[in-house]
Amino acid sequence: MLIVPALDIRAGRVVRLGEHGDFGSERAYADGPDAAVALARRYVEAGARRLHVVDLDAARGSGDNRALIGRLVGEALAEVEVSGGVRSEDAARRWLDAGATAVVMGTAAVRDPALLARVAAAYPGRVLAALDVRGGRPAVAGWGELSDLTVAGALERWADAPVAGLVVTSVDRDGTLAGPDLALLREVAGATPRPVTYSGGVGSLADLRAVAGAGAAAVVLGRSLLEGRIALAEALSPL
Repeated sequence: MLIVPALDIRAGRVVRLGEHGDFGSERAYADGPDAAVALARRYVEAGARRLHVVDLDAARGSGDNRALIGRLVGEALAEVEVSGGVRSEDAARRWLDAGATAVVMGTAAVRDPALLARVAAAYPGRVLAALDVRGGRPAVAGWGELSDLTVAGALERWADAPVAGLVVTSVDRDGTLAGPDLALLREVAGATPRPVTYSGGVGSLADLRAVAGAGAAAVVLGRSLLEGRIALAEALSPL
């Protein structure tokens, strides 16, 4: 299972939002662009092959962090998947042309599956669909709104989209370190032939083993790495 450290960017800093993605409560872990790049390099030097970079401001439509994320893409010396505000083919093209390994489409994927399919077809192997689930429903617009779809309904709409994989996040577990939502992961992994990346609630090596056993091809780690609950070197060792 691939271990993917997360760097959530807001106002030029690496932050963690409050539990369940609460934008009203955040903590900064890399206070400024240079510190963010240094953190990314530490992850790569520790053995990470891919980074998950999220533009939180773009996800909410309240600005963007293009300059900093551009630096991360160019200077991290690892694969970078960019998420947050990727809601058009132009946005996807901009990041992919800039050197990102992949882009993650969430809100656009839920609201316009035809757009997801077109972008995925235009960039084979480089587009991921994000399914951010809160209370059993896909959450969109920076997790601030809930779709009327169910998890199964969203997956059905994406069945023919040639995406490289899915990123499923349990918003209910995000930032809690209380353990992963294995039922959600099993539901998604069992409904798609695509590789599934899981995020949300992972706080220990035992959680990593459980996620791998439930069918995840990769896992995104945020707070658990930033606060030392999981050592990246241990996570990268065979579980």
